[in-house]
Amino acid sequence: MCLTQVLRDKNSKYFFICKTFIQLFSNISIILCTFATYYDIFLIDMNVLELSEQEIGRRESLQQLREMGINPYPAAEFPTNAFSTEIIDSFQDDAEPRQVSIAGRMMSRRVMGKASFVELQDSKGRIQVYITRDDLCPGEDKELYNTVFKKLLDIGDFIGIKGFVFRTQTGEISVHCQELTLLSKALKPLPIVKYKDGVAYDKFDDPELRYRQRYVDLVVNEGVKDTFLKRATIIRTMRSILDNAGYTEVDTPILQSIAGGASARPFITHFNALNQDMYMRIATELYLKRLIVGGFEGVYEMGKNFRNEGMDKTHNPEFTCMELYVSYKDLLWGMDFTEKMLEEICTAVNGKPEVEIDGNIISFKAPFRRLPILEAIQEKTGFDCDGKTEDEIRAFCLSKGMDVDETMGKGKLIDELFGEFCEGTFIQPTFITDYPVEMSPLTKMHRSKPGLTERFELMVNGKELANAYSELNDPIDQEERFVEQMRLADKGDDEAMIIDHDFLRALQYGMPPTFGIGIGIDRLVMLMTGKFAIGEVMLFPQMKPEKKIPQSTPAEWAEIGVAEEWVPVLRKAGFNLISNIASEKAQGLQQKIGDIVKKYKLDMQKPSVDEVAAWIEKAQA
Repeated sequence: MCLTQVLRDKNSKYFFICKTFIQLFSNISIILCTFATYYDIFLIDMNVLELSEQEIGRRESLQQLREMGINPYPAAEFPTNAFSTEIIDSFQDDAEPRQVSIAGRMMSRRVMGKASFVELQDSKGRIQVYITRDDLCPGEDKELYNTVFKKLLDIGDFIGIKGFVFRTQTGEISVHCQELTLLSKALKPLPIVKYKDGVAYDKFDDPELRYRQRYVDLVVNEGVKDTFLKRATIIRTMRSILDNAGYTEVDTPILQSIAGGASARPFITHFNALNQDMYMRIATELYLKRLIVGGFEGVYEMGKNFRNEGMDKTHNPEFTCMELYVSYKDLLWGMDFTEKMLEEICTAVNGKPEVEIDGNIISFKAPFRRLPILEAIQEKTGFDCDGKTEDEIRAFCLSKGMDVDETMGKGKLIDELFGEFCEGTFIQPTFITDYPVEMSPLTKMHRSKPGLTERFELMVNGKELANAYSELNDPIDQEERFVEQMRLADKGDDEAMIIDHDFLRALQYGMPPTFGIGIGIDRLVMLMTGKFAIGEVMLFPQMKPEKKIPQSTPAEWAEIGVAEEWVPVLRKAGFNLISNIASEKAQGLQQKIGDIVKKYKLDMQKPSVDEVAAWIEKAQA
């Protein structure tokens, strides 16, 4: 017998039992729903305490919009047919009024009774919008203008505007609004810069805050987006040059079993499926050269590398690099190719082959200066490293007060000398060449200078921009250099390379003479845009964790008798730690709690003076 039949037959012995169970479950449901409602109200009240007055006001506007039947986050497409800059650039006074549909953020609003002006910011720039009550609301219902536009919209909201273009009496090209649509309600206020007597207030210029909240930085600070548009131009131009030269863009693994291709400390992670530790790649070099072995004429990759090292104005542990490898080319060809490529990129970004940085005009017009590294060190220090032993170079470094130790081999010591006395002095593009073999484990021996290699680093504005080799393709020589790197690792050099046996196997199949170069994209963007910090050219640079205000937990407050619902109230009143209330007077603390309850309209009865006094007494214990 089914339940429906039982309920129809009131004389059935099962009818009373079923009815009782139904009533019982119904009452339980009511209780649970009531509890859930009060719990939600409690959560809403507590969330209110975490908001500023402006944020509360915006949420109230949000609720009013919904009550009016206006969806503050509509799903439908809002078709646009113009951008702000294009409208202004193409405007002609004697032409027929142009109908446009535009969308963007409302960045300012001036209400003057029945007429108002709005500044709309889209992805290209800003344009003024003129709004009148009667044009927006041609009928008797003026609520869209009087209530929605004037009271419920806020700075930062996304709106859509349809209307025609005209020039105001003051000469400003504007859009006369005929239709207005709310596209997205902003619940947090933007930090709008205000000016008074030529002085800027409320500037959003703290670097850490700008990098951490780049989305706000892009909206309110002029020029920030331009930097990243230039970055895109740099990458697009470089890719076009490489593609037009006939080279193939490829992708190689980011997770690698051996951290090879550079001397750097890697990030380590764990591959659960293989139960194996893996490394985030520090370079793309060894995989790209495998492809040269496989028959590619030229290959390149633009991608992220990761080095578990320090962070400063010019270093980020996650960075973008372009590496290129071309068969049958050498270092001399590579310098010519690099000069031409950088000159073309600079011209594409800045309209000319030069850029101004810190008052210096840096020219990327070829040719660049070429200087051997040992000559550079001798030029700046007077010390000739050529023919010197490891101990002699270390002794000279110590005599100059440098922080060197026994773990550093000859190559590392020369690198430290160059970095200390030379690197920062090369402002104009300069190829530093002929590195000692100890510094270049993947580089071919110099064709005419024993003990040196065919390698260059390109220095610009005091920093390394590119590193390039005539690539080592002798598998026996390569294995011996890997062994030497392992010797350095045994001495404690945690940046020494690990032997990559598969790469050695690839070399044994034969690799043609090859030129290879790596260019740091982030530093290149810094140079081309005149920025001094790498964080200015990375959309989301690595940051230290946000500092949080120390707070006693609800469980700790409970130990002195404070119920959990009062913890957010006490925090809003400025008492984050239990120790903060120890010096308070009971009546004064009760008053502060009452002020919060009243201000935020919380449905709570403030505690008695005796209860508060007991809290304070225990906080003092």
